[in-house]
Amino acid sequence: MNDITNHTYLNDIFAQYLGIELVEAGRGHCKVCLPLKKHFLNAANVVHGGVIFALADVAFAIASNSHGKLALAINAHISFLKSKSDGTLYAEAKEINEPHRLGAYDVLVEDEEGEVIAKFSGMVYRKK
Repeated sequence: MNDITNHTYLNDIFAQYLGIELVEAGRGHCKVCLPLKKHFLNAANVVHGGVIFALADVAFAIASNSHGKLALAINAHISFLKSKSDGTLYAEAKEINEPHRLGAYDVLVEDEEGEVIAKFSGMVYRKK
């Protein structure tokens, strides 16, 4: 991990508050995890979509900022494919295109068995 990755992760107060852990990161790539807690559940007794989105968004942010230029999200989309109530979720972000002004990323959110829980896609704008 480089200094930029560490800075992005350590200064994300919301990620720290949720308990999101950095598993691995490199240029254009990041994997994070979140052990699930009861207070992450919604009225249907499954993980709230906002928690899953936040986990994916943290992986997206770290991966997209790994090139040393400030990257700001300009669009994000998530599809929820399976529900989960306990265990640990992992989000892995991968860069789709060579980073220039716009960067595109895919993030898969999976459980500890590798079952896909959600698919997230995002795009960033890189400032000069």
